[in-house]
Amino acid sequence: MSINTIIDFLEPVNRYELSNDIGYKDTQLGRHIAVYEEDAFPDITEADMVIVGCGEMRGEGGINNTDAPNAIRSAYYSLFHWHSTVKVADVGNVKVGASIQDSYAALKTVVKQLLELGKRVVVLGGSHDVTLAQYEAYASMEKIIEATCVDSRIDLDMDSVLPSDNFLMEMLTGTPNYVRHYNHIGFQSYFVHPQMLEVIDKLRFDCFRVGKVKESLEEMEPPIRNSHLLSFDIAAIQHAHAPANRLTPNGFSGEEACTLMQYAGMSPNISSIGIYGYNTNLDSHGMTAIQISHLLWYLMDGIYKGKQEASLDDRSNFYEYNLAFAEIETVFLQSKRTGRWWMQLNHDKFVACSKLDYLIASNNDMPERWLRAMERL
Repeated sequence: MSINTIIDFLEPVNRYELSNDIGYKDTQLGRHIAVYEEDAFPDITEADMVIVGCGEMRGEGGINNTDAPNAIRSAYYSLFHWHSTVKVADVGNVKVGASIQDSYAALKTVVKQLLELGKRVVVLGGSHDVTLAQYEAYASMEKIIEATCVDSRIDLDMDSVLPSDNFLMEMLTGTPNYVRHYNHIGFQSYFVHPQMLEVIDKLRFDCFRVGKVKESLEEMEPPIRNSHLLSFDIAAIQHAHAPANRLTPNGFSGEEACTLMQYAGMSPNISSIGIYGYNTNLDSHGMTAIQISHLLWYLMDGIYKGKQEASLDDRSNFYEYNLAFAEIETVFLQSKRTGRWWMQLNHDKFVACSKLDYLIASNNDMPERWLRAMERL
């Protein structure tokens, strides 16, 4: 399959219309993003992230909202360009299919092709079940991944007929399955049945309640860094910061959501990111579109910071700590460039961790993150 093939699934965007017909200044992102316009497909060879729009909303029982990706673009393109070394391409919007499965198939095809080209793909718009198409791109390549969802709910409600309420069941239990590990960040307890958490824990998946996350937001950097797929539902953001979220007034602040997205940009593993649940008809003064545009800006900031990181093979750029806890010898590494931490699971495998894990191990206690990672191995 070639780029010429995926063009059949895509619709171009009009950059001039997104700027309200006034154009963009040289200092704005709209002048620096390679955009699919009319018949001119952009050169994505050097792109660090590639944006794909998707307006498929039938999974949450509504009508499709093809304006959502463009509303986000309009806000995003107008932001100032700070990261000259981060290249962005926009390949337009995936055509909405006659059925929801047709839309899934089209998005899966586009995402798969971009992943095979080594690109970091960012999906904008669509209901949260579109995550399935994002995941199926990996499954079609038989690639085993770690996945992370940021959402106020855990979408495993099998009593609902809406795919947006139960898509995780197919993603996490379908066969063959390519999810090695799953993290859920920001769930709100009153939306989640207690037994659901017990089942998830038995699978050795990790769930983090929003209150605990807000107490130590930096503890979410390691699980995000270890992930390959990130799915972000705007229902995780407080209504005051994302008015299109009509599920709950609580959740992450806009700044906290931006920090989580920055972590995603810094990750050397994350190759696809989906931002879902945005409906322009529920927005107020376009503030949710603006909030999402800030998420994208911080994603770029994270990519920029991630480029400064050294390879783990270059030990001269890391502080190395040899420790023994519970009669187990292991190694912790701390980057001299970014301050991030890694811990050794066996002789050749290191996984992301935090300074807290190192402090726990230095007190001769076993870090829970280390234990759960070993159990998964």
